[in-house]
Amino acid sequence: MPSASALAQAQASGRVASLVLTGGSVARLVHAAVAKHPDRAMVDWTRVEIWWGDDRFVPADDPERNAGQAWSDLLRHLPVDPARVHTMPAADDGHGSVEAAARAYGQELRARVGGDQPWFDVLMLGIGPDGHCASLFPQRPEVRSSADVLAVHDSPKPPPVRISLGMSTLGRAEHVMFVATGDEKAEAVARSVQGEDVLAAPAAGPRGGLSTTWYVDEAAAARLP
Repeated sequence: MPSASALAQAQASGRVASLVLTGGSVARLVHAAVAKHPDRAMVDWTRVEIWWGDDRFVPADDPERNAGQAWSDLLRHLPVDPARVHTMPAADDGHGSVEAAARAYGQELRARVGGDQPWFDVLMLGIGPDGHCASLFPQRPEVRSSADVLAVHDSPKPPPVRISLGMSTLGRAEHVMFVATGDEKAEAVARSVQGEDVLAAPAAGPRGGLSTTWYVDEAAAARLP
């Protein structure tokens, strides 16, 4: 399991490792598989800082929350330190607005991992049929934003209000791992892998300092060279 290996290598160097989780139907399958995989024992999960690439700005108990899904599918099965699990604020967390919530998450991120060095060891991402990743959608101003974390309104994919890491933050990982399945993702995967303009295909943007790996099934890989 490459993600476990990368986290274990980071810990072997004496550091607390960092992992960014994603959401979506494919991510849920991946999280469930990781929870059962024997390689999970390679990692000291009490020494992993866990973040999210994006989440839906809905109440904390809403089933649409990426954080809740990840807890159900993965984190409750691992001996994580709750103090190291950094969920994005929910709509009922008391921040008052999605902009304030995004700023708070950005401040927490910079306080814990900010600096000139890579912020994350492993960043997991999915990709939409339109080429979006996290909650950065094509031809939207959020793709060009320099913010570490930003609010998203009128998302083309419901629910409409979200929080997302900015593109510059998505570029601060040592290892980036994309997961995609299905022929409806094939064109977007090909465009992103081949270096499409980031505004047109945001998933073409995040690249790891050490590696960028695409895990795709045969259908999603159908349009690759």
